[in-house]
Amino acid sequence: MGRACLFLSLLWVAMLSAARVVQSLPYDYSSSSECLPEPLEPQYGGGILRNANFSAGLQGWSSFGYGAIEEGLSASGNSYGVARNRTRPYQSVSQKVYLQNDTHYTLSAWLQVSNGSADIRAVVKTNGDFIHAGGVEARSGCWFILKGGLTAPASGSAELYFESNTTTVDIWVDNVSLQPFSREEWAVHHHAAIKSARKKTVRLRARDSSGKPVPGAQVRIEHVRSGFPLGSTMSAEILQSPAYQRWFTSRFTVTTFENEMKWYSTEQVQGREDYSVPDAMLRFAKSHGIAVRGHNVFWDQPSQQPSWVRSLSYQQLQQATARRIKSVMSRYAGQVIAWDVVNENLHFNFFEGKFGWDASAEFYRKAHQLDAQAVMSMNEYNTLEWPGDPMAGPSKYLGKLFQIKKFPGNTNDARMAIGLEGHFSVPSIPYIRAALDTMSKSNAPIWLTEIDVAPGPNQAHYLEQILREVYAHPAVHGIILWTARHPQGCYGMRLTDSNFRNLPTGDVVDKLIAEWKTHSHAGVADADGYYEAELFHGDYKVTVSHPVANSTVVQSLSVDRETDTDSEYTIHV
Repeated sequence: MGRACLFLSLLWVAMLSAARVVQSLPYDYSSSSECLPEPLEPQYGGGILRNANFSAGLQGWSSFGYGAIEEGLSASGNSYGVARNRTRPYQSVSQKVYLQNDTHYTLSAWLQVSNGSADIRAVVKTNGDFIHAGGVEARSGCWFILKGGLTAPASGSAELYFESNTTTVDIWVDNVSLQPFSREEWAVHHHAAIKSARKKTVRLRARDSSGKPVPGAQVRIEHVRSGFPLGSTMSAEILQSPAYQRWFTSRFTVTTFENEMKWYSTEQVQGREDYSVPDAMLRFAKSHGIAVRGHNVFWDQPSQQPSWVRSLSYQQLQQATARRIKSVMSRYAGQVIAWDVVNENLHFNFFEGKFGWDASAEFYRKAHQLDAQAVMSMNEYNTLEWPGDPMAGPSKYLGKLFQIKKFPGNTNDARMAIGLEGHFSVPSIPYIRAALDTMSKSNAPIWLTEIDVAPGPNQAHYLEQILREVYAHPAVHGIILWTARHPQGCYGMRLTDSNFRNLPTGDVVDKLIAEWKTHSHAGVADADGYYEAELFHGDYKVTVSHPVANSTVVQSLSVDRETDTDSEYTIHV
């Protein structure tokens, strides 16, 4: 383990120790994906903001950018701030605050515009910097929540304001909150969330053949397999590299093929399909019990189409896409756990440009018909990575998801999933949590599908921050790293060197794999035959020995997240 990674490990141990004694304000995971007739109360009572609900008019609030502001009043008597007659995108209500260095801040605000719709972003102006803290697509006639956050780069004065992508609307603002949390308090949140979402207390009861409790029975619980899906992409190189195979299968339980299942790989020449490589990769994964996500059926980026596709006529493209979706999905139906049906259809629109606005929804309708078991996922970038991207913020993502769900034939909500890629440079940890809060209100399982971090001196540190944050969030159902190997290296982040020796990023992954599983438990049943243990979700081997009779029983035990209550199991010995 490198010196830097060792320091980070010791720092995190210290933070976990502090988490046991720090009395933290509980984190508020609430958010909304709906446009409400009236805003909800400000979280944390507004935090450090004054007059957060505008009940005292505009007291504490100012005009940013020399615009005009005034107090608004709804029919029900609710007060809010209004930025009117705007001639600059940044003209809005604002409030000056004092930020503490290296402190996380969670932000929420309820927003509405006077007419139509507009993209609104929250910005915090510090000394010489403008920090984007989150965004939302606001509409007239109802209130949307903007939930975001930031980490203060230094102590000092700052100013919170809102900006839009148009000056033709008035911005209405209400029930704003900016709540600080120290790093230690943030770690307390992680600890509490992991205990609730990733663990379960199980009670084993030893009974003899007549059904009587066996006090003093010796119990041993051994970890077999982790229940939380943590994986990495793989490339075709794994088929020829025993070292790559050993390294991969000793760590991961789920995978995505980096490029090998994509259309441009399986049909490079029109009409000549070749699935030999993904077939072999799927056989390898299945032989080691590794689940596979299907990536992808279509990609909305024009440059990522097979070269022959771009020049097809409307009718020819219809025929080609019908063959493609039927070919790949029929071939692998029942063998993959999920499909990225249309990749990156928020940033790009190749198929919408050809077939119309509902092209993606139609593909999802067909996908549901072709594979009745897998979940169908939207896969997109910058929903978590960059608070300032107006194309893929949580409200834009959910808007597209709901459009697909409402399309005729797409009524099976339980089989839709959220795929968030996660190609990070410098992550905003509070924003990641806040964005996940909002995404979770869709009630669709969330997967992090392509996590990597740009190269740099803090790459391993940022990777650990990101993984800890997303693993602890209750709405996240799985994580895949974008670290497939090639002779020339990886796409953006490597975990090992060419001889499969860990780099600092690999040390982080191995450390967390070990941390996120229960190691062996051993003990003795109490006077009523009970033995209780808190276990991470996963599969276990339980060995129970009778204290008097010469008998031992070995039994498998699965602990999962599907049941909300703690569980009791009886073992006859």
